[in-house]
Amino acid sequence: MKLVIVGNGMVGQRFLEQLVSRKNGASPEVTVFCDERRAAYDRVQLTSFFSGKSAADLSLVPAGFFDQHGIALRLGDKAIAIDRTRKFVRSARGHELPYDKLVLATGSYPFVPSLPGAEWPDCFVYRAIEDLEAIRTAAGRARVGAVIGGGLLGLEAAKALHDLGLETHVVEFAPRLMAVQLDDSGGRLLRRAFARVIGSGGQPDFRSASAAGSW
Repeated sequence: MKLVIVGNGMVGQRFLEQLVSRKNGASPEVTVFCDERRAAYDRVQLTSFFSGKSAADLSLVPAGFFDQHGIALRLGDKAIAIDRTRKFVRSARGHELPYDKLVLATGSYPFVPSLPGAEWPDCFVYRAIEDLEAIRTAAGRARVGAVIGGGLLGLEAAKALHDLGLETHVVEFAPRLMAVQLDDSGGRLLRRAFARVIGSGGQPDFRSASAAGSW
């Protein structure tokens, strides 16, 4: 049986570990397509990359895992098309791979508001190690950083910018930080607490986009 897995993030890697631990009879021929240049790593701890952890520290893949289990890992080769009738996957590098079973473990993608200038240099998303490497490089030639989004990930990104030595601003569409998780009182407490962490003199710049106008 030919098994193709699209994605080698945290879920995709966990699926592989469960698969190899439950082998019954003939082992499937497994191929994994991965858009990134690195095998699975811990995205939950991504911000720790700025505090000294390396990509190897964040890795979720035991040494020799893919070779040991005969799994073909195609790093940096994004799956771009699936033909469900002929049952094959086409990749960005032009590979067409047939499958008997197909698993999609592609994860999520960051939402980028439709703002003029979002495509300009030095505008980044905060999702992958490559993104963090680019942010760190850009911070070396910058004074000010702004984060769009005051949720948990946005606040982690703001803390990272602060630790990189930038004057940090947070823009949030809702009238409070972490609006999904907190009510107004909790949002005020969080704002004051976070001000002590990243604020210049305890006064960071938090701005509500809903108060300032539409995107």
